Amino acid sequence: MLKGIPSILTPELLKVLMEMGHGDEIVIVDGNYPAAAHAQRLIRLDGHGVPEILKAVVKFLPLDTFVQRPVTLMQKVPGKEVETPIWDVFKEIIAKEDSSAADFGFEERFAFYERAKKAYAIIATGESALYANIILKKGVIA
Repeated sequence: MLKGIPSILTPELLKVLMEMGHGDEIVIVDGNYPAAAHAQRLIRLDGHGVPEILKAVVKFLPLDTFVQRPVTLMQKVPGKEVETPIWDVFKEIIAKEDSSAADFGFEERFAFYERAKKAYAIIATGESALYANIILKKGVIA
């Protein structure tokens, strides 16, 4: 056990966060996302939701300040009227840690999939909210 580290950050996840370098990306995805098919490194946290994982991760992961939008969400499929209140939760969590990163980018669904396949790791969750998929680009410690 270590002091001050949330228990949701498993040893495997902490190792991945430490291994990641500047510009590497980690993806936190909802329960519908095809994580096993897309991941180079898959971390399963099925008993948790995306917001609680995001909150723990961004506390320790510096976001990239050399890009305009270090946080990216999956865009809604055009023509589908789906509410995404979880996006407001994401913005609140990110803004609390890094207000400059609260302007999120968006990727079309299949472009998001391709980008996620290149990510350093994917964290699969049990999140039931739709479009609760988020990419974080790691920055440097100033």
